[in-house]
Amino acid sequence: MKATAFAPGHISCFFEPVYGPDMSRTGSRGAGINASLGALSEVFAENSNMQEFEIFVNNRRSNAPVTRLALKYLVGNNSIKAVVRTKFELPLGQGFGMSAAGALSATYALAKIIGFSTNDAMKASHFAEVQLKTGLGDAMASCFGGIELRKSAGLPPWGLIEHIPGKFDLVLCVVGKKLDTKKILEDPTKATKILDYGKYCTKKLLENPSLENLFSLSQIFTRKTGLANKRVLEAIDVANKYGLASMCMLGNSVFAMGKTNELCKVLSSFGKVYVCSIDEYGARVLE
Repeated sequence: MKATAFAPGHISCFFEPVYGPDMSRTGSRGAGINASLGALSEVFAENSNMQEFEIFVNNRRSNAPVTRLALKYLVGNNSIKAVVRTKFELPLGQGFGMSAAGALSATYALAKIIGFSTNDAMKASHFAEVQLKTGLGDAMASCFGGIELRKSAGLPPWGLIEHIPGKFDLVLCVVGKKLDTKKILEDPTKATKILDYGKYCTKKLLENPSLENLFSLSQIFTRKTGLANKRVLEAIDVANKYGLASMCMLGNSVFAMGKTNELCKVLSSFGKVYVCSIDEYGARVLE
């Protein structure tokens, strides 16, 4: 049996980590944008006398820890052999939510084959992401699509998400090397600043949920938390002349909207540029 699924990349503009009594209530409050570039997974599965997952990422055999753990959460103790072929359209470790998108696209496709719900797939991916500390809200947001405001953390019914309307081209630029999300979240000094400013920005966006406010609060979060290096801040300043820009959390990368051609031109001197749009539908099985 075979199925294919897609999950959008997710850019966190700012976030406030929330550690609940269990993984269902752990996640983050904050806001972000779902990108039309993401992860596409083709899954082949059959009954087997043991549980076995073979995962290939961009045509190379991969350990893919988040996807592997998500698949284990999804199938439980069931014996099944699954071969997963995932294509990442954006780089890992750059704040594009690719590990969550990879896990979601794989679990959505496998859930379709074995007759489980998309809710089961979302839960499995969220648990894997939280347990491995690769993200705290990407899986939930990527299921939801659009420009989202995460009012409360975790899975439904605890997690609550609202949409901010908006349709535009997104220009993404990878400025430096990967960031280790786990390392940052476990650094007490950084974690305190992230918590304080994440809470402040979420509160301010709830008071005025507009696109302009989203970008300006994202810049406040970027500057006040000290997560951006000099090069990332330079890229944001240059991009701001042609639109609105900020840092992708957590990556040495920036996202921008405005005059697309000019943004591509000025940002290309900082690193590799990608152009995409808003994904309004969220993770889904493709027929």
